[in-house]
Order: sequence, then structure tokens, then C-alpha cells
Amino acid sequence: MSTKSKKGQYNFQTIETKWRSHWEEEKTYQTPGPGDPGFDGSKPKCYILDMFPYPSGAGLHIGHPKGYIASDIYSRYKRMQGFNVLHPMGFDSFGLPAEQYAIEHNIHPATVTEQNIDAMRSQLQFLGLSFDWTREVVTSQASYYGWTQWIFAQLFDSYFDASEVWEDGNGSQIKGRAKPIADLEAQFVAGRALSATDRQILGTEAAWSALTTAQQQAVLNNYRLAYQQNAVVNWCPGLGTVLANEEVTNEGRSERGDFPVYRKPLQQWTMRITAYAERLLEDLDFALEDRNGAPFRLDWPEPIKRMQCNWIGRSEGAEVCFDVLDPQSDAVAGQLPVFTTRPDTLFGATFMAIAPQHPLVNPAREAYLVPSVWPDGTPERWKGGGESIREAVAQYIAQVAVSTADETKEKTGVFSGIYARNPVNGQKIPIFVADYVSMDYGAGSIMAVPAHDERDFAFATAYNLDIVKVVTGGEGKGEGWYAGEGTAINSPPVRSGDNPYTINGSATVEAQAQIIDALVAQGRGQAEVNYKLRDWTFARQRYWGEPFPLATHPDGYSVAVEPPVLLPDLEDFRPETSDDPTHPVSPPLHRAETEWTTVEIDGMACQRELNVMPQWAGSCWYYLRFIDPHNEEAFCDPAKEGYFMPVDLYIGGAEHAVLHLLYARFWHKALYDLGHVSTPEPFKKLFNQGMMTADAFQDERGVYIDIREVEFRDGEPVEKGTGKVLRRSFGKMGKRYKNGLPPEEVGEEFGVDTLRLYEMYMGPLEASAPWNMEGIRGMQRFLQRVWRNFVDSDRRAKIGESVALAPDLERKLHQTIQKVTEDIEGLRFNTAIAALIELNNQLVSLDEVPQVVAKSFLILLAPFVPHIAEEIWELASCGRGDLSRQSWPEWDAAKATE
Repeated sequence: MSTKSKKGQYNFQTIETKWRSHWEEEKTYQTPGPGDPGFDGSKPKCYILDMFPYPSGAGLHIGHPKGYIASDIYSRYKRMQGFNVLHPMGFDSFGLPAEQYAIEHNIHPATVTEQNIDAMRSQLQFLGLSFDWTREVVTSQASYYGWTQWIFAQLFDSYFDASEVWEDGNGSQIKGRAKPIADLEAQFVAGRALSATDRQILGTEAAWSALTTAQQQAVLNNYRLAYQQNAVVNWCPGLGTVLANEEVTNEGRSERGDFPVYRKPLQQWTMRITAYAERLLEDLDFALEDRNGAPFRLDWPEPIKRMQCNWIGRSEGAEVCFDVLDPQSDAVAGQLPVFTTRPDTLFGATFMAIAPQHPLVNPAREAYLVPSVWPDGTPERWKGGGESIREAVAQYIAQVAVSTADETKEKTGVFSGIYARNPVNGQKIPIFVADYVSMDYGAGSIMAVPAHDERDFAFATAYNLDIVKVVTGGEGKGEGWYAGEGTAINSPPVRSGDNPYTINGSATVEAQAQIIDALVAQGRGQAEVNYKLRDWTFARQRYWGEPFPLATHPDGYSVAVEPPVLLPDLEDFRPETSDDPTHPVSPPLHRAETEWTTVEIDGMACQRELNVMPQWAGSCWYYLRFIDPHNEEAFCDPAKEGYFMPVDLYIGGAEHAVLHLLYARFWHKALYDLGHVSTPEPFKKLFNQGMMTADAFQDERGVYIDIREVEFRDGEPVEKGTGKVLRRSFGKMGKRYKNGLPPEEVGEEFGVDTLRLYEMYMGPLEASAPWNMEGIRGMQRFLQRVWRNFVDSDRRAKIGESVALAPDLERKLHQTIQKVTEDIEGLRFNTAIAALIELNNQLVSLDEVPQVVAKSFLILLAPFVPHIAEEIWELASCGRGDLSRQSWPEWDAAKATE
């Protein structure tokens, strides 16, 4: 492509290359922090962060820079306002995306990751983004992931004391706190009693001092923030790994790769995020303070807050204990606790349902109550085709274990042969094993009230179980069940000692309180708060991830290993994938050399943990490492962290609402409790940019055709070369749809400044917008007009120091300064650009632009299109130094008034 400019047009290729080189040579965007040369502590800080990308082999398309350009505009604006702006960039390079790409292209992940990072870094630099590249972090580099392992070790060596009420350094009262596990161990040594759960784990009533080290570690494992558990997990044989709940679609398939996901029991490392459920909820709308006592609230989009609230899923209700009856004698053989948000419907509970993994139907359990023979009169529908109860239950459990979530939409179950007794009316009700009950919620058991719950109603209808209405409402809807509030009916008095209670006639809220009071008095239940949030499954059976800083002692318990634990170089790094959900689990690291898999600790040969951390681990704390990326003694210097945190503006996609954002908040709160960070929340303001949308084209087979191979004939899209008519659809831009252009391709044709300007002018930043080539041409014409207004055909500035400033132009100038300032502050870049276009139009008729107007206009323009603005500034000699180092103009309200 020719770099020679036409008359009246500017040579954007030459100008943009020149200024990118200049900024790099001058280190224009390097940001000093406390203790660094050139640091000015009198400056206020502003930490502006993008959600860093994973280095995809496909690189960036023109939709990706939208958020980066927005953060760059805001960063440049804040620098001109006198802020010490921290604006870094790095790469989230561990995890499934990089590893899957490496597998597909038969290249080692380390090699392909480095190649992809180099390519993506070049793309970002091409866009003229003002990142401080001296702070680059790469999560797959040992200098970074060694500190990820260190943070994991802090969580492994900590527990959550839910009872502690404490004040942080600013006097704010907080309930619950992470503490060193050594403190808990000291309490046990000093005589703290073991809990019922502790004794259940141990199977003994022995005192702490009488326990073996392995037994003591088993108890401590039950408290650690990072702990190991035998749990039912989301197993994806197609990816050869476990997935977190957040990584599984509603259809029971993996978000990445669209493979079927199965529920499978497996021993896994897990993060106790549920300990922080209440604080994660409260702090979304709580008045917070930083280390200096400066108040702030989370300025987040309400939809993101709602998504987090819904994911955490706080619900108030009651824990109710049902007696479990011995099938042979009807004597009480134990208790089955359930959590319910509607204790007022207890009189309508006509059966119970438990998860297939519930201990009550585990044949290895000592008190295995499932009888051999079906009771007389058991309906055939209840038997599930089994000759005996135990056979039927075992077959059903095995069947559910290899079913995906998508295959279990029709609720199924089998009678366990066991009955429970309803505590409020004494009725015997059957206990079913059912696939719609999860061990992840409550205690893995529910009381089923089919008249007032959709799933219970469907199950009761299918299995011909009693349906008893106990709340008025829903009449005439024809659904057969009603889940709303109303008035209690068919609910006789609950007797507690000598005090009779009746809820008949009581409204729902009043009836719930009465029932809970009665249950408490009877010792049959209590008020309870429950959360839908589950602990975070943290281990992955893959290669490309952070190794755990752990090893297994010969006696079976886990011990910490000093980080960093380097990832061994494996020639065969592929996971063992399968179509068989029962295929044994063997992580790729089992192929590592014995010298790596075995580590000596206190003279004992211990086996390293062979799983790796999930792809979210590195992104849980990268915003902290950016503050002090080269520190070899700590993950972040406290003085630097205290100065820069919290992040003032965080820009990224809404798709991370319940993954990265929730995980990062959890890690940050734990680090806060342990005194490693100064703020209770990491991200002060969050902004979600909208997607870039575009046309996509498919042939008759449904195969997407690259947009470069599409042309239009008589208004119809056809494939170049073949002339075949294509089907046109509109939606997201992306690699899958082959409708994304690389930004450098567009930038080389129209100019980077034009691309930056167009992406911000397309509409509100938070809205999705369609890519349109005619629109970008309009922005190119605008910049050409700017050039002609300020520069003549001989590249001389058309700016006059002594040119009189007309009143109407002065008024427009101050109006524009006010408008652009307020709009950039509010991230309303499209309307700010519109104001600049209006002012520029008013300059067209002038032979020379008054210098006061030129200086302000170019400063206002610079955050959006820094290359052309810098070039005109230099040609015009408007002031000393680069344009990027100038002060932001102020408006005079009186002069801005019409």
C-alpha cells in the first residue's frame, strides 16, 4: 500500500509509526510507584485496568479493542488532569484455551503461548494504547505463577472463623475472618472440643492429643480455605478434566468445546468460597473504605450485581429434622435434615427425596437401612424395574452417574424402601432417590410439597403420590401447583409442650415464623440461612496450569511445598480424553519424571499433587502483581499496594460476572483478612463494554465462510470464486463465525486513529453495535477535515497567535470543553466525539485557527486520536513538550452560556 498522501489528506501510516516509536523511546507511559525513581507522592493516583486477554492463536479481531480503546482514552484524559495513572497490560496464558489450541495444532503449549503473546502484543501496540509495558505479566511464567502458588498456600494454611466480629484498620466492623490454621490447631491442643462433623470424619471420640498426625490433619482439612474433599463433580471426559459449575452450560455441556458433562464422585481440591458468601453479598452495596480511610462503594452495573446475588443465592428459611424409620421396626433409626424456604408448607410434605450420592443409600455405610425386599403394596412405578430394593437403588444410582444434566430434565427416581416421619403431623412419608436433588444444595435432601413446588408436583404426578394443598392461591391457573404466598389451610395445630399453635388462617410470613418457633421449641429445627453458591472445584486434570505447591505424605495427608513448583516439560502433554464417563482419571503430570513427582519432606518421600489449578487462578490476583511486577521477595510491596489500590476503573466483558469477578473478590477478601492487602474489595468501578456485532455468512452445509471470501451480486451475498449464494445472519463477531477482521488490516487501510475513533463513535460504550465499513469511512473523512483545518498543503500549521477569537467561537469552545470533559468522565465517548465534530465544523471557514482554540481542541482530541493530534501539535509548536504531557483545559461556565 502506498504511504504517499493525497493533497489535503494526511499520511497516517507515517505519522502513526512515528509517534508509536517516539512514545516507546521516551517511555512516555511508564508509571512510577512509591519507592521508584521519579515518583511524585503529591499526585493523586488512578488505576485503570482492562480484563487481560488470553493469548489466542487467532489473535484479536476488531471487536476486541473496544474496551482497550475506551480505557486508553480515560487513561490519557486522567494523565492530563494530573493523575499518576497506572494502566498496565499482560496475558492470561494458563488454562484450557491455550492448551486446546496447542492440542489442535500439535504444538507444545509453552511454544504456542509465547508465539501468540508476541503476536497479540504487537496488535495492542499497533493500536497506540498507552499501556505501561514495563509492567507486563504473563500468568504462565514461573516468576508469576510462583506467587499464585504462594497465595494458594496462604489459603491452604488458613481457616475461616465465622464467629469472630472484628474491626479493620478503619474501624469498620466485619463478621467472620480468615485466620492461620495454626491458630485453630493451637485451640485443639488447648482443649477445644471436636465438633460432631469432626468426630464423624474420624469415627472416634478420642481427644486431640490421642489422634495420629493423619487424623489431626483430616480434621484441619475440614476447616482449611483450600481443602480436599470427595465430592460429586462435573466430569467432562471429552476435555479430560473436572469443570466448575460456572463452566457448565444449562444443557449440561462444557462451555469450552461443547462436550457432555457428567456428575461423578472424585477427590478434588476445593476452595471454601461459601465461607465468604455473606460478605460477598453485603459488600456489593456496603460503604467501604481503603487503607487511608477514604470511603467508596462498588460502582458496578446493576445487572452484574444481580447476577452475583443470584449466583450466591441467599435464602432464608428453616432447617427441619425428619426422623428416619427403620424399615423392619418403624423405630427411629436416625434423622434426615432438610432446608426449606417454606416451612409453612410442612403439612403438605407427602414424600422426601434425596440425591443419588446421599449417605443414606450408600451400601458402604455401617447403618445401611435400604431393605432387600419391597414392602407389600409397593407400586410398580416406584420400583424402577428392580427385582429387589437394593438392586433397584444401585441400578438407579449407576444410571444417574453416567447421565448428563441435559438427559435428566424429566425428573426420575426410585423408592429407597425407607420412610421418614413428618415432625409436624407424625405421618409416615416415603423417601425417594431422585435425580432432581443435588448434594450441592442443603444436605442433599428435600421435603417434597407437590402442591406448592413445580418439580415436586411433576414427580408426584409421575409416581402417583399424594398432593395436599396447604396454601391458598393459584386458583384458576390450571397448573396444579402454586408456589406463591397466601393463607395457610389444611394445617392443624402444631403442639409444642403445653402450647398449641395453629397456622390455619395465618398469612405466609406469619405462618413461617410460627412454625419455626414451634420447631425450635420441639428441638426439631431452627431458622437457617442457606446459599446456592457451592465451594469452588479448584483442581484440573490437565497439563497447562499452575502445579499445586503440595505433596501427599506416606500417611495420606497433604503437606505444603515451598513455591515455586515449576511445571515440568512434558513431551506428551495431552489429557486422557474419552467418550466414556467411567474412564479412570489420570492427569498428564503422572507422566513426569520420578525426580519431579517425588519430593523429600522431613526425610519422607512424598508424592507431588498431579492435578493443576484452573485457568481462573492467575486472573484472581493479577491486578495486584501489576502494581509491583518485578518484586522477587513478595507478591506486592505493601506501600505500593496501599497507594494504588483499589482499581479505580475496571473494563471488561459481562460474561465474567460469576466466574473471574466472584473468584477474584473471594481471594482478595481472604488476603485482606490475613493482612496482605489494604482494601476489602479490589475493583471500585466496573464497566462492561458492549459487543461488536457483524454479518456472518454460511453455505448450504451450514459452514461459515470467511467474510474476505464474500462479495455481493445484485444485493445477494455469494462466495467468491464459486458464486454460490450464501445465507446471511447477524450476531456476535468472532472466530467461530469467521466474520472478524484483524485490527491491523483495518488500521493499515484507514488509519489506527480512524479505527479508534469509529469504535467509540458507534454508539454508547455499553451497547452492542454493528460493524459498518461506511461508518469508518465517515470517521476517516472527519480526521481529514481536522487535518485540513489545522495544516496546509505544505505541512505548515494554520494556527494564528494573534487571530481574534469571535464570541460565538469562544462560547462554542467552552461548551465543547465542558461537554467533552463530562462525557469522558461518564464514559460517553460517542457524544464527546460528536461535540468535537461540531467544533471542528465551526473551524472550516477560518483561514487560521486562533491558537487558544487550537491548543484546547487538540488536547480534547488527543485521548481519542493521539497520533494525529500529536503531529499537529508538533507542527504548530503549540506548547512545550509532547501533547500527551499537557494539562487538561478548564471551561468557564459564564463563557459557555448561550
